[in-house]
Amino acid sequence: MGTLQGKTAVITGGNSGIGYASAAKLKAQGAEVIITGRSPERVQNAADELGVKGIVADVTDLAAIDALVEQVKADYGTVDILFVNAGVFLPAPIGQVSEEVYNQTMDINFKGAVFTTEKFLPILKDGAAVIHLSSVLAYTGMPNSSIYAASKAAMNSYVRTASTELAPRGIRVNAINPGPISTPIYNKTGMDEDSLHGFAQAIQQRVPLKRFGEPGDIAHLVAFLASDEAAFITGSEYNIDGGVNVNPLLS
Repeated sequence: MGTLQGKTAVITGGNSGIGYASAAKLKAQGAEVIITGRSPERVQNAADELGVKGIVADVTDLAAIDALVEQVKADYGTVDILFVNAGVFLPAPIGQVSEEVYNQTMDINFKGAVFTTEKFLPILKDGAAVIHLSSVLAYTGMPNSSIYAASKAAMNSYVRTASTELAPRGIRVNAINPGPISTPIYNKTGMDEDSLHGFAQAIQQRVPLKRFGEPGDIAHLVAFLASDEAAFITGSEYNIDGGVNVNPLLS
């Protein structure tokens, strides 16, 4: 029997990368898993591959989140685990930050994350686990990441306050701060293949362990924070970054 047997989990952005790996991990541990995403085709393909429920929902659309909550409520009643994972990384240097980059980044990474949590609260069980995917970039000051980093720093602040306010219900709220992870998020930056390769090589050299992490590395931590083994953990941030935040100046 898995450690999450009998629990229901919702994962936003669950059709690829960290969300996909986490869905597989939670399912393997016995949870009933629902993944969401914006692309009907990608959500359905991932759900079929994983053997989980897929629901199309855009976290930038509050009406879509409302509909998602109502469907989950109708199908499953309540939720034990909420992994707020959907995010986007759109690099831009200071002085070249467009309103479009700002709005898209903040709408998905912060506004979407906040209202996913807010709107799921009525169907979260007392004692539920809420996990937000953040980033060590909230602290490292990496060039070209100002708006992305700000969105994640705002999320971490929200997590700390939410953990305090939701403690009377026994709801635990934590954040995971990954370093560089091999996921499709980099392919959505708009950079060409050569630029992506150069970016990846530069980042890898700054990681003390000299490699990118894998989505499964994060999924293990998600499963732990979702489990009763983490029953006394709330309001915390976990860096899982190969040592980047310990020695951010390493080259």
